[in-house]
Amino acid sequence: MTLPFEYQNPTLQFERFMVDARDCAGLPTTNMAWNMVVGVLHAFRQRLTVPQALAFAAVLPPVTRALFMEDWPFDRAPVPFGGPDEWLADVRAVRTEHNFSPADSVVSVATALRRHVDVAAFEKVLAQLPPEARRYWQARPAQ
Repeated sequence: MTLPFEYQNPTLQFERFMVDARDCAGLPTTNMAWNMVVGVLHAFRQRLTVPQALAFAAVLPPVTRALFMEDWPFDRAPVPFGGPDEWLADVRAVRTEHNFSPADSVVSVATALRRHVDVAAFEKVLAQLPPEARRYWQARPAQ
């Protein structure tokens, strides 16, 4: 088997994802999109058990997976899933002095992320998670 693209060029793949996330959110730079992406990934992670989070991480590209896992206080119990207002508050709580996350941050990152994962594997893992997980990762309808 040849070395998969995602392991040959993880930085290039991650940069493409960040550009998509930036564009989906209407932000001018990927630096501004950084805290949004971190916030969306970590807000989701804190709503999962350790086994659920590991299953989800397994379908992410390598650098995005690492970002999802970084600084994880895995000994904490999951927080209630809540809804979009709670999600956005958690996203915006990341590095607040440098956080430019717009109101549609979660759907923007979801839309971008779905372009960079194996969608069938992504949907399969979401089907094994709480029903709210599928709603969290709902992308914008295609235009």
